[in-house]
Amino acid sequence: MPGIMSDQPHILVVDDDDRLRELLREYLSENGFRVTTAEHAKDARSRMRGLEFDLLVVDVMMPGEDGLALTGSLRQITSVPILLLTAMGEPEDRVEGLERGADDYMTKPFEPRELVLRIETILRRNASAAPDPVISIGEFEFDTGRQELRRDDAIVRLTTIEANLLSALARNPGVIMTRDELIAQCRIDGGTRTVDVQVTRLRRKIESDPREPQILLTVRGQGYVLHPD
Repeated sequence: MPGIMSDQPHILVVDDDDRLRELLREYLSENGFRVTTAEHAKDARSRMRGLEFDLLVVDVMMPGEDGLALTGSLRQITSVPILLLTAMGEPEDRVEGLERGADDYMTKPFEPRELVLRIETILRRNASAAPDPVISIGEFEFDTGRQELRRDDAIVRLTTIEANLLSALARNPGVIMTRDELIAQCRIDGGTRTVDVQVTRLRRKIESDPREPQILLTVRGQGYVLHPD
């Protein structure tokens, strides 16, 4: 039995409604998920410090830090899928949730079976889209999950923005990424000029000659592209 349990996707349900939180815990458990619950954002952060989750189900309307704020904050540090639950069903509400980084959005009331199907869809999509967690980049290895760059087992220190940039580019090898795409995905403040500055700094760490880059290339008028090999 322990082996079976370890294979179950682990869901964190974050909702301040005690009754709904318990109903979700019971229903999701009955449908093959491991479930941990949290009653607010602070509680969720505490749970995430000690456990790894495959997906979060987060209520939008919570006291204190609401679900939208929690989602936006988590997106800066983790790519764990997030499904938002809310009583607000207007299109602009859904758009705001997706803009904050949610993977899906369901309005209350909802059919529990539909929630299970949505969760299963997100997990399948996330599994099929997940890249090799460790990518070879020239003489380096980059762990996309840990956002950790190594050379000969020694860690190369990256700033948060440098790590985000390298992660975005490494997940799309050979694909030209515009500065605007990098700004959005890496949450860079300061505009396109800031992207150029950060790319220059990143090149100093991964290129043998940053003035003649062979790995992280500029595509004039378009953006940047990473050629790991």
